This record gives sequence, C-alpha cells and structure tokens, in this order.
Amino acid sequence: MTKNEIELAPNAALLVIDVQKGFDDASYWGPRNNPAAEANIAALMDAWQQSGRPVVLVQHASRTPGSVLAADRPGHAFKDFVAERAGKESLLITKTVNSSFYGTPDLAAWLTAEGIGQLVVSGIQTNMCVETTARMAGNLGYDVLVPLDATHTFDLAGPEGLRLTADQLATATAVNLQGGGFARVVSTARLLAASGSPAQATP
Repeated sequence: MTKNEIELAPNAALLVIDVQKGFDDASYWGPRNNPAAEANIAALMDAWQQSGRPVVLVQHASRTPGSVLAADRPGHAFKDFVAERAGKESLLITKTVNSSFYGTPDLAAWLTAEGIGQLVVSGIQTNMCVETTARMAGNLGYDVLVPLDATHTFDLAGPEGLRLTADQLATATAVNLQGGGFARVVSTARLLAASGSPAQATP
C-alpha cells in the first residue's frame, strides 16, 4: 500500500452527523464554508450503501431555547438528500450534545456488537460535533478517518472579540485531529477510491 492509499475494512462504518435542514438557515448560523460538503457526503453514503458497509445516521435534537435544530422545529429534519437515502442505514442515533457517543441508542455498544473498529466521520459542524465525535472515537481506540471535504462549519465568535472564519476553524480541526493523533484527515475522493465505488467526489 502506497502512502496515499487508504485501506478500508469491509465493515468500516460511515457516520453521517447532523446533516439537518436547520443548518441551511444562514440568518441563524452566519457564513459557512465548503459548499461541496453535501455532494461529498451523498457520494460517501452511496458508496457505503453500494458496498454493503454500515451507515450510521446521527440526528441532533437541540435543547437550546429557540434552536432551529429543536426536535419540534422543521430544521430538525434531515436534508433531502439524506432523507432520500435513509431507510438503508444500519443505525439511527439521536443526541442532544456534541459527541455521537452520547446518544440513543449507544454507539459504542453497537460498534462492539458488530465488531467494527474503523470509523469514517462526516457531517456538520466540522469543529463541533464532527471533531468531538472523532476525538472521542480516537480516545476509545477506533481507527478514525475524517474526510474534511465532507464536512462544513460556520464562522464563529469567541472571547474578547476574537472571531475565526469557517475555513480557519476547519483548518484548526484538521490540525487538531491529525496532529493530535485522534484521526487521519483524508479526502472524499481517496475514500471513494478505497471503497471501490464509481461515485465521484465534488472538488
């Protein structure tokens, strides 16, 4: 195997985290990055389903007052391209916090029961639920791959007027995850090639 090749386990699980309609509300979230994220997530879902690998859908039910992701709001629903592919997933998890490992049903218990040791983590937001889930998965000993181009996030304000753009935050996530030893940051195209799927990534 060359340096640029990825070896995918036959049962490597694809996590599709929080790809919900509420994230389309620019007035709530502000500027986003990576407009190709949705197409790349769709390509990964197609590849995983075509190869018979497990897909785990994760759906956030926010408890924050006024959140567009609250369970009783239209924004809680999956985006259409995910909904169109739903029903074939191996597991559906509902959560109220950043980590997909703190949801219902229990992700770690399911992975153990299925004998799954490799995870591909995609979805929204790059620096929030994707990064938190990937960090925890790395801590738990899973082989974690994060296709950064199958994620997106939003500009974010911090303390004392500090503000980072969505692209800056995504770069920080990539450095945190791979530099910190939590996960390998890869491209959707490399994962599709490793999966044996004819699906195409969006540049």
